Amino acid sequence: MELEQTIIYIADLLGTFIFAITGAVKGVRLKLDILGVIVFACTVGCGGGVLRDIAIGATPVAAFTDSAYILICVGTGLAVFFLAPKFVGRWRVILYADSLGLGVFTALGIAKGALFISNPVGLLICGIFSAVGGGVIRDIMSRSIPTVLTSDFYATASFFGGLLYLGLQFTGLDLFSKFVIVSSVVFLIRLIAIKYHFHLPVADTALPVDDSQKH
Repeated sequence: MELEQTIIYIADLLGTFIFAITGAVKGVRLKLDILGVIVFACTVGCGGGVLRDIAIGATPVAAFTDSAYILICVGTGLAVFFLAPKFVGRWRVILYADSLGLGVFTALGIAKGALFISNPVGLLICGIFSAVGGGVIRDIMSRSIPTVLTSDFYATASFFGGLLYLGLQFTGLDLFSKFVIVSSVVFLIRLIAIKYHFHLPVADTALPVDDSQKH
């Protein structure tokens, strides 16, 4: 159990770092000041984990009891702010990093949720909350429609990764192997969706033509 908790902790810090980068870059692209960039780094880096921990009753939440989470986000935000030209010009790299973070936090959310609950649906929601929660808060703060509702297989990739993780629980694989497999699969799904512009169906809002008005 101690080994599993160590793996979860390391993965949590890794995911926090990756998402903090994407949050800080978003802040730079929105031309926020240094405080705004740091706030976005903290929001995306820790937001999903905070939502997950509250949902499963793991309180006080990890980000409030372990200073490593906030320090990582603040340090990442500062680094991105001062190295902005190098980061903002490499948006594709940021997308790849975000895709990796999506996979890591999906696996992490379910793994940590399993320490508190056993309901598969609840575990799946934990994975998705961890993966997309911070980004949703970020988008709301920037007054835009959350990416999770419009982007190419973002939450969907997390959902499939969560289902895969639940299936792997019956294989006897160790926690690290499940992390690697799920993170890799979510990462690949996301990259394929970006490359080929995959989207979920959108409702057709075109109004039917009234033939009576043609005359």
